Amino acid sequence: MPPTDAAAITELRLWQLISPALPVGAYAYSAGLEAAIERGWVRDIASLEHWLAGQLEDGLAGLDLPVLERLHNAWLESDEAALESWTMFLLASRETAELRAEDIHIGRALARLLNDLGVADAAALDRARSVTFATALGLAGAHYGISERSLLQAYAWAWCENQVAAAVKLIPLGQSDGQRVLMQIADRLPATVGAATTLDDAAIGATTPGVALASSWHETQYTRLFRS
Repeated sequence: MPPTDAAAITELRLWQLISPALPVGAYAYSAGLEAAIERGWVRDIASLEHWLAGQLEDGLAGLDLPVLERLHNAWLESDEAALESWTMFLLASRETAELRAEDIHIGRALARLLNDLGVADAAALDRARSVTFATALGLAGAHYGISERSLLQAYAWAWCENQVAAAVKLIPLGQSDGQRVLMQIADRLPATVGAATTLDDAAIGATTPGVALASSWHETQYTRLFRS
């Protein structure tokens, strides 16, 4: 296969991993957004953009993305100790039962899918005591030769797209308004990824107390469309 074709196939594998059609069940979760909308914190385009931008800056940039970077490197280096350590670190950083369950469920679903697609180590990952979406995505990135920066940007994009899709249903927003928000938030992704890659291990962590509170309230919310 010519080099240009190989690069194109790698890019298409990345698109497949971030497609809404990927059967991992992400559509069933809102990561606390449903409760934030219920309490009036998020109610229109401006407040949705503020909610998402805050999580990108104080959540994904400080926690999810730098941990994904380390998990991707651990898969490349076959470092089982680092895989276990960073997976457990990420799960320990999920502040509610719903947020942990979401991460584990989607991670296992991706591990099972990768196993069905013939990705080595995916079956063992599905049987592992601990797994997150970032753990499984890091494996996919290593297997398909996806660059670190592209993988981190894809993770952030998939998160943003899922949040906007949930908001379109819940606020509700029109489809065009949802796309406007997504375009505004997407402009922040390169800087978010750049910030994530500058952190040393000791600096990794999220500061998103509003998400933790919203997720906690969601666990006893009377009517719910989403599982988190």
